[in-house]
Amino acid sequence: MSRVSMFSAPFLLGFDAYEERIDRLSRAADGYPPYNIERTVEDDGGEHFVISIAVAGFALAELETVQEDNQLIVRGRQKDDTTRQFLHRGIAARQFQRSFLLADGVEVKEAVLQHGMLVISVVRPKAQKLAKTIQIRSA
Repeated sequence: MSRVSMFSAPFLLGFDAYEERIDRLSRAADGYPPYNIERTVEDDGGEHFVISIAVAGFALAELETVQEDNQLIVRGRQKDDTTRQFLHRGIAARQFQRSFLLADGVEVKEAVLQHGMLVISVVRPKAQKLAKTIQIRSA
């Protein structure tokens, strides 16, 4: 059975890569670690997003944030400490990868780890209106 694409309309040209990214993100949906996304509109019309990810127990060296094309990838890799003996283990040492799809023009400004929260600032400047006349030539 073939799948109908939301980007298959004839006037949506060049959106194949976005559809692939959306499919990949939806398959990777996991509840760990929990996160918040906040949005504010700046005075100049640009947008500011703050992604807060709960990463309690992760050291700075165990976290990685990477922006690849239009995707922000946050990874956490904890090593299990075999020298410690736990009577109860309620905080798991587990790895994660969380991905966020970014629109064109969106920039990741900074990432700060503080009090068990990884806070990533993302900015989308106000888009400039682009209009140009295309010359039509005869063949």
